Amino acid sequence: MRILLVEDDAGVRRFVVKGLREQAYAVDTAVTGEEALYQAEINEYDLVILDIMIPGPDGFDVCRRLRNSGREMPILMLTARDAVEDRVRGLDRGADDYLTKPFEFRELLARLRALLRRSTELHPPRLSVGELVLDTAAQNATRGGDAISLTHKEYALLEYLVRNAGRVVSRAEIAEHVWDESFDPFSNLIEVYINRLRRKIDPDGHSGLLQTRRGAGYILKSGEDCDAGGRAQAGSGQGKVNVSDRKKHA
Repeated sequence: MRILLVEDDAGVRRFVVKGLREQAYAVDTAVTGEEALYQAEINEYDLVILDIMIPGPDGFDVCRRLRNSGREMPILMLTARDAVEDRVRGLDRGADDYLTKPFEFRELLARLRALLRRSTELHPPRLSVGELVLDTAAQNATRGGDAISLTHKEYALLEYLVRNAGRVVSRAEIAEHVWDESFDPFSNLIEVYINRLRRKIDPDGHSGLLQTRRGAGYILKSGEDCDAGGRAQAGSGQGKVNVSDRKKHA
């Protein structure tokens, strides 16, 4: 998940960025309202954390302009202004939630999870592709009941692939949703992480879930659609994906 944090207080910004990245979120930052609007225009975000008292257009105006431009990502206002009038104004401008400073980081994470769940039906606490199962709350993965040891970034990449199981996702899409603005598009970092994931989720004796489509990207498919060598069976359709018994997928 990729988040835009709009916060001009350097201390708060560092604290939130550090905490979110430790939870496997990719985080971009903006200090002013103009910078926030520019970032939202050139990047696709899953959620925005927006302070109200920022230079340039304030948070209220940024929120309004994001909604007027058709941006539908959840917006959480994070601010020291706790008057009822401010909360009402923020919600009326299009914010989805409101958290006042000072705050417990655990509560911020819980509110983010709630907003992401409400934003789409594709954010349940449990995701599965064949015998591969992800617990999104605990951020862990198992295959056939066996735990898979993953770093934060490996987990974030795997979750994105699982949420898009059955379709080819390009390198650009992965970079956009799993990495932040500091990602070097000319590096081979994505390939390195894909190879790490493949070794972990497709060990010896298991069918290959994670496949490379040369020149197109990567696809995560149910083992039912793969032969023993990990290749898609001829004529097989998209992998069967069970996302908390829902039938619609990204």
